[in-house]
Amino acid sequence: MNLSLPLMSENIDRGDINSLVDFLQQDTIPRLTNGEKVKEFESAWSDWLGVKHSVFVNSGASANELTMLALKHMFPDGGEIIVPPLTWISDINSILFAGFKPVFVDVNFNNLSFDLDILEREITPNTKAIFVTHVLGLNGLSKKLLDICEKSRILLIEDVCESHGATFGGTKLGSIGFASNFSFYFAHHMSTIEGGMICTNDDRFYQICRALRSHGMTREMTDENMKQEYIDEYPDLNPDFIFMGLAHNFRSNEINAVLGLSQLKKLDNNNQKRIDNFQYFIDGLDKDKYYTEFNLDGQCNYAFIIIMKDKDFEMRDRTENKLKENGIEFRRGLSGGGNQLRQPFFKGMDINYDEYKTVEHIHNFSWYVGNYPSLETIKISKLLGVLNEIE
Repeated sequence: MNLSLPLMSENIDRGDINSLVDFLQQDTIPRLTNGEKVKEFESAWSDWLGVKHSVFVNSGASANELTMLALKHMFPDGGEIIVPPLTWISDINSILFAGFKPVFVDVNFNNLSFDLDILEREITPNTKAIFVTHVLGLNGLSKKLLDICEKSRILLIEDVCESHGATFGGTKLGSIGFASNFSFYFAHHMSTIEGGMICTNDDRFYQICRALRSHGMTREMTDENMKQEYIDEYPDLNPDFIFMGLAHNFRSNEINAVLGLSQLKKLDNNNQKRIDNFQYFIDGLDKDKYYTEFNLDGQCNYAFIIIMKDKDFEMRDRTENKLKENGIEFRRGLSGGGNQLRQPFFKGMDINYDEYKTVEHIHNFSWYVGNYPSLETIKISKLLGVLNEIE
């Protein structure tokens, strides 16, 4: 039996392509670099999410890096950022690139977010932010985590790259922390081909992000008072070319923004299909073989989460062989492939993997399989049949 289940299918459809064609076939040749459509998409995204400000960039990884570079302007002496080893690699890279120190905390099986008992022990006077990853559509927040941030006066940064539309207490993830990052990669909830977004309610942070998105040019700020601060401090520089700090070109373009506007119109309906698919999948999964006791409040998953209960390498290999035999595309290790502390650039560092027991289990005994709006219930049933029959 070949189910032909790719990780993603039909994310960009004919309607999206037509919106691009209409944009490109205007009587006047449109500007294609960062312009009015980018602003329109940023505004529409802010309205959808429920935040004051959004900054559109060229990828989720750029959103991560730009966020950390902007934080460095708030904390020029650096400091520690708490982050899970179960995340996309750019979360960790962005911390290192900005000159912060990553402090790693294991996760829990309930929502694949931080083990909060461990996290509390890792907070020091030098902790500047907690960088939470909402893994594969699960809500990684809790009242306890928010209370920890408030009590310790630590900023909460949300990585929502895998969880567009998921909620905590009825409020969309990405609108709760100090700042948040989204990705619009092909395989995610919605796509701009490539793209990402930084969101915040903080006016000054927003202005810093606008400047750093474009090489650090202060002329990109919309706050005239902040621009004037740099003009007054550096009177010998051309006001149009004041670069406030180390940065890159993180800009996106009008074509990506047009796609984003088209995709956003369908996002809520598509997400509801994903939510229903995921619930059907979890309800049908063998609870003796696989973890199913996730906190599903507010979930919005673009992938089916499969975590073995037993540490059985032979069963793991049999499972992967069965998935391949049935034409089911998968990725082992969930978000980013598992424990990022095992990546080459950590080689030679003194890391005790036993301190990350849950991440280690996920690294070795888990997978995800694509969950998309066009996926038929009959195919989900057949996928469940393949998984549940494995001994």
